[in-house]
Amino acid sequence: MLVDWQQIVTALWETIAMVSFSLLFAVLIGLPLGILLVVTRKGHLWENKQVFAVLNAVVNLFRSVPFIILMVAVIPFTRLIVGTSIGTAAAVVPMMLFSGPYIARLIENSLLEVDPGVMEAAQAMGATPRQIILRFLIPEALSSLLLGITIATIGLVGASAMAGAVGGGGLGDLAITYGYQRFDTVVMVITVGILVIMVQGLQSTGNILSKKIRRR
Repeated sequence: MLVDWQQIVTALWETIAMVSFSLLFAVLIGLPLGILLVVTRKGHLWENKQVFAVLNAVVNLFRSVPFIILMVAVIPFTRLIVGTSIGTAAAVVPMMLFSGPYIARLIENSLLEVDPGVMEAAQAMGATPRQIILRFLIPEALSSLLLGITIATIGLVGASAMAGAVGGGGLGDLAITYGYQRFDTVVMVITVGILVIMVQGLQSTGNILSKKIRRR
């Protein structure tokens, strides 16, 4: 059976585009959200029970909805943003909303692992809360943050494959349309193999970069 490699390459680039743009917007959402979840909690820099309770509830709400259901639930919002509910661009919106709160939790966990003595030393030197966050808290947690972003990126690769079930494009769409519906085992094996290689490459790269940062 002949394999249309051009179609596979196109699907690969669609997957890369979906993951890249989704990750970018998810980090823009998750980073400040994760920081706020830390600094507004009890006993921290900007303690605020009301703000923490609201943010915590919002993050839990989005994290409790399975991705495939979230894609359908936010179709009106997706159409409002990109003008359509199918295709690569449309898949970025639910992927961003799915991954943003997840990244926020990963960032929250990483920042909470920082030794409290670091902040105490920063406060003793007269650093402002903003300086403590940007110059002490985040740099100390950078290695762990990078591993968290790596995990989130791998999760987005999986989400991009699921997006293919509702016409999101990419390798998932190719695997379902040709591999499953047309019983093309070769295409199915190739798409799965590419996804495995992507995940292994992302994880290895994240581990290496995290180790280098930790040594510094």
